[in-house]
Amino acid sequence: MKQEIRKAEHEALEALNGASDPTGVRALKARYVGRKGAVTKLLRKLSSLPAEERPETGRLLNEVKKRLEEVFEKALQAFEADHEETLADALDVTLPGRPVARGRIHPITQITRAICEIFQGLGFEIVEGPDVEFDYYNFEALNIPQYHPARDMHDTFYISQKIVLRTHTSPIQVRVMESQPPPVRIIAPGKAYRVDYDVSHTPMFYQVEGLMVQENVSFGDLKGILTTFARQIFDEETSLRFRPSFFPFTEPSAEVDIRCVICRGKGCRVCSHTGWLEVLGAGMVHPAVFEMVGYDTDHCTGFAFGMGVERIAMLKYGIDDIRKFYENDLRFLEQF
Repeated sequence: MKQEIRKAEHEALEALNGASDPTGVRALKARYVGRKGAVTKLLRKLSSLPAEERPETGRLLNEVKKRLEEVFEKALQAFEADHEETLADALDVTLPGRPVARGRIHPITQITRAICEIFQGLGFEIVEGPDVEFDYYNFEALNIPQYHPARDMHDTFYISQKIVLRTHTSPIQVRVMESQPPPVRIIAPGKAYRVDYDVSHTPMFYQVEGLMVQENVSFGDLKGILTTFARQIFDEETSLRFRPSFFPFTEPSAEVDIRCVICRGKGCRVCSHTGWLEVLGAGMVHPAVFEMVGYDTDHCTGFAFGMGVERIAMLKYGIDDIRKFYENDLRFLEQF
């Protein structure tokens, strides 16, 4: 038994000399003095020895186990001290810190905030509404009854016969007019949904729509508000033109163009060599819409307008494909 004890001690010390890292030392410690280690197993054999041999053999086993535990612990401490010394030598505290990667605000959010700030400065209040909307608010209350041909312009996502994903943020205007009397001066930013996907359309997109209702509001007021907006979102040299158009919820209606921000009206590929770019639709609120919400058309008039946020961002930043906003390509997004 004594020879086995000395042999186990000798093997443990020899193995320790070959250990090259703390992990190896811990493995050796477990192999020899751990719960299932070689020395521990010898301690369990003491009961099989003759009674006269047990005291001396027991003392020897305890001494060897204690000695090996101390040796292993010193070896671990030495490795840790060397590691700390190496780290101290390798660390140059005079070097600048590593920069922390920071996220950026998405360009659509940037433009939406800029649009809202401009209209807030003109006295408009920001309001929001549900993305999942009743057919009544999305169409009928906006003078687009069932089977009206204008519904084909919207390519609607239907959840049920009477519930849709809103195709524009105009339903918010109806909800606000139902809940309060004139005067009303609001803008409604938010998501809209249509069944469309190409370089200039996505199934989900962002709109900002505006509404102003009070006594003696004229088309001239609409032109003044939109001209102020265009010159603040683009630049002071921006010119506007209003072309007659059709929207079921406004009469008269107009498409609003700005002089091309790329060629300044000289004609280029972006503006199809016309010198003009369409940016939004607008018009005077149709009397039928006022009747749906209970407004007296003899005492109030109003105008409404709507724009696609992506369209404004594309023109402001010179982007040629709307899908880039939603592909999550960091090379694109980090430019903003």
